[in-house]
Amino acid sequence: MKPTNYHLFDFMDFDPALERDEALWKAHAPSKVEERDGDIHITIPFQRQLHQADMAPDTNTPPRPHTLVVRAYGSTILRLFITMVGDEMVESDDMLLPWGTPTPLHLEGDDIVDDNGAIRATIDLRPPVLDHWSDLLPPPQPAPRITFYPDGDKKKGVRLSDDHFSPPRYDALPIGFAETDGSHAERATMSFECEPNECFAGTGERFRKMDLSGQTFMLKNQDGQGVNNRRCYKNIPFYLSNRIYGAWYHTSDYCKLSLADHSTRSVQFLCDRATLDVFLIGGRTPADILKGYRTLTGFPQMPPLWSFGIWMSRMTYFSAKEVEEICRRLRQEHYPCDVIHLDTGWFRTDWLCEWKFNPERFPDPEAFIQRLARQGFKVSLWQLPYVAKGAEQLKEAKEKKYIGPLLKEQAGEGSNFSALDYAGTIDFTYPAATAWYQGLLRKLLDIGVKCIKTDFGENIHLDATYHAMEPERLNNLYALLYQRAAYEVTREATGEGIIWARAAWSGCQRYPLHWGGDSASTWDGMAGSLRGGLHLGLSGFAFWSHDVPGFHSTPDFMNSPLDEQVYVRWTQFGTFTSHFRYHGTCKREPWHYPAIAPIVKSWWKLRYRLIPYIVEQSHKACQGGWPMVQALLMRHPHDRQCWHIDDEYYFGKEFLVCPVMNSEGRRDIYLPEGMWVNFFTGERLDGGRWHYNVACPLERMPVFVRPGAQIPLYPTDVDNTDEMDLASATTWTIGKDYKGYTL
Repeated sequence: MKPTNYHLFDFMDFDPALERDEALWKAHAPSKVEERDGDIHITIPFQRQLHQADMAPDTNTPPRPHTLVVRAYGSTILRLFITMVGDEMVESDDMLLPWGTPTPLHLEGDDIVDDNGAIRATIDLRPPVLDHWSDLLPPPQPAPRITFYPDGDKKKGVRLSDDHFSPPRYDALPIGFAETDGSHAERATMSFECEPNECFAGTGERFRKMDLSGQTFMLKNQDGQGVNNRRCYKNIPFYLSNRIYGAWYHTSDYCKLSLADHSTRSVQFLCDRATLDVFLIGGRTPADILKGYRTLTGFPQMPPLWSFGIWMSRMTYFSAKEVEEICRRLRQEHYPCDVIHLDTGWFRTDWLCEWKFNPERFPDPEAFIQRLARQGFKVSLWQLPYVAKGAEQLKEAKEKKYIGPLLKEQAGEGSNFSALDYAGTIDFTYPAATAWYQGLLRKLLDIGVKCIKTDFGENIHLDATYHAMEPERLNNLYALLYQRAAYEVTREATGEGIIWARAAWSGCQRYPLHWGGDSASTWDGMAGSLRGGLHLGLSGFAFWSHDVPGFHSTPDFMNSPLDEQVYVRWTQFGTFTSHFRYHGTCKREPWHYPAIAPIVKSWWKLRYRLIPYIVEQSHKACQGGWPMVQALLMRHPHDRQCWHIDDEYYFGKEFLVCPVMNSEGRRDIYLPEGMWVNFFTGERLDGGRWHYNVACPLERMPVFVRPGAQIPLYPTDVDNTDEMDLASATTWTIGKDYKGYTL
């Protein structure tokens, strides 16, 4: 559909030809406000609008009242709930964790206050001030003028937006919904006012610049097929504002979020279902906001120590012999490594997922895994949540409805690099199907496998039936149900909770870890990956990785050789990421690139020296609101520069990392206010300014620390984390005589 640049059509999704039987209902001023069991109930009449491009009330249709419920959780979270289809306001579900007893709210005049006397909202019922002089245009329709203060701070109220040029021309609705076929409510919207210079971040693994203002996102998970486009593996219906508040939209429905785009005066949310359940989260810092979000949706769990080591993979290894030769060489040449990952090639047929080793190429998988374990290698396995035609489990899965029965034969919704047809999607809304799937994984975990790569899950078969949910409502939530099933059986079978996942929705941060998908092995692929990781960290996730040095080649997807500079620079970037995996469509082992192999090995050794620091910071990331890879704005929210920087980041508390993402070996570096020390050279630089065109030799990446920083490091080189005793870590203090770390 061609854009019209009118809100009704482009945002509210009305038919521009006005030929569909649909009507718009707009919220008017509240007719009643009352306190009920600790909540505030606001009765809002909705007025039907005439079926035309310019909005005008249909005065022949009586208003229809709906109730906006305002509920408080502690001193920093407000919940706004309104439904036009009779949905229940639940206290917990797959996404939302139980809070306990909500905080009582009370009415004091026009104010909504809590037990501590803090004003949490104000309802302005006064008539608007007018100085009448013309009847050229009709008067504005009444509107709910409600301002919310999620943390009681009157300086940063979040006000419903009744955004219009003139009464007929609206650019945002405070609350509204569409009705089809004369009686069926669908597509509900809620909008908040925003300031002219307001910035936004988050919304999932968004491959966009740091400030997301001026953009509209479809929150519908799909195979991203790269990290430089609008498609998104990990949509999270949450944003963070530089006014230091956040909003989480509690839904799994397809939805749309406009951040000062359709109107620069408004943040607008549109849900495909006519229910709005919005949590406004306050706090003093971005970390406070993210901690509040995690309190609602879940805190990340701590991954095992070995997962912080290096993972070696490619797409794909095809035999036990091939894998063991790679592992032998890693050990012989002292490339430290902890995990060997087997991608699509360990099955009877490449890509045909049957959760069983190929008996010819992997004749004794348990003995194979044990041999690797004795060398300090953990085994990770690829699989996916679809059952292919030809899979030996297909008949059972169909008969017992472990996969959602298709209404017609069709190919799978997910992309793949083969000609396989997926016959169905495993139905994780059905407990028996979940148990069946976990049983398939347990057989692998019981013979020594340590991690399951929960690939795909962004798309499901939509032309199918599922036990507990319509497919359109399940699509976004599917990643959470899928990853929870794999994570829980892994933890039960091995004692250690970990997966390697690609898709995500709210709540998936509980089940680490997630990686950035199929990036190109190019400078733009590296830049897009980092942007995605920064926004994901601003969406509640603590742990994140990416394929080093990018997943696929260009221009030939499978066969173009790697750029060696990209390989080195991506290795440096990976060293300062929570998890570090080599993977892609051609050779990834460093000895295939002898000109750069010594540089690569030096960074691998640094990675293992950093593991005590990484573990320390990871524990902190599991407890509060911090991710491991932190956008600069998290530590400098009032520095306006930082809301626009997406090629630098903090790694934990101490390191400021500036990846080099070009072949020139130069970059501009922004250092926030204060003194900074180059970690590798000891050079001291003033912050609060840009340093332009800084030379960066291939052997080093700019990494900075603060004077006085104390960094735990491992004192000796190791081949894997089994050789580590973290109690023997030493603390490096960045004192006045610090001369730098020698690679």
